[in-house]
Amino acid sequence: MHTVVSSATREVVIGPDQPFCLIGERINPTGRRLFAEKLRAGDLSRIEIDVAEQVAGGATMLDINMGVPLTDEAELLAKAITLVQGLTDLPICIDSSVVEALEAGLAVYQGKALVNSVTGERERLDAILPLVKRHGAAVIALPNEEDEIPEDPRKRLAITRKILDIAVGEYEVAMEDIVIDPLAMPVGADSTLVGKTLETIALIRQEFGLNMTLGASNVSFGMPRREALGAAFVPMAMAQGLTSAVIDVRSPLIVDAVKAADVMMGNDEWGANWISAFRAQQRATQPA
Repeated sequence: MHTVVSSATREVVIGPDQPFCLIGERINPTGRRLFAEKLRAGDLSRIEIDVAEQVAGGATMLDINMGVPLTDEAELLAKAITLVQGLTDLPICIDSSVVEALEAGLAVYQGKALVNSVTGERERLDAILPLVKRHGAAVIALPNEEDEIPEDPRKRLAITRKILDIAVGEYEVAMEDIVIDPLAMPVGADSTLVGKTLETIALIRQEFGLNMTLGASNVSFGMPRREALGAAFVPMAMAQGLTSAVIDVRSPLIVDAVKAADVMMGNDEWGANWISAFRAQQRATQPA
């Protein structure tokens, strides 16, 4: 199953037979006090640096979140999307829990966006799915309800089934336009949680064949050497069926691990992308 997203001029195909989709996480004020202060003052200049760094890091898409308290998030998100689309042709993942902000972002977006995200509560589905359908977007859905993140992978599978019944059966969103987030939890809080996430990925892949994504940085939260943990986790998840992730693409360790996994899984035919990247790196480090 292929999920297609696009900017005005570039198309990205997400699927189990495609190179892994790296969604850059950096344009987000969470945990970035100075960035949040700039945004609150109406200064979006830091976004230009974030875009350049993530493009250089190998991002396939860019996630944009403008959730800053005491601001008009809808206006800020629309401005940020317009700015980013003037800087790069990478497709955008529009990230907000505020319906009005999602609507404002989708209204200015050029192309087919990925909406991040909707949960399994009926109220949220009824609020967000009409926007997704009207704008012809794809959507990330999380299998949790009423502030509960179920630990049981089969409970997550059941909520995924409910989301599909409503999204596809009632709102006529195309199956391929639904991307499931199987819920990555911090390994530092409970060492069994990663195994449950991997089991969830395998169950969803087997039952529905859907594309999946997750916030890969969540796994290593609170732990030292987070990049090494991410570099181990993402290829493990890829082997179970994960096809994209919101990730810090500025980390060569994680990006290289993902691209190496693409080679091993046969999604980089003859290792062409791997070899091309190696040669580009050689040229960049050679003396002028």
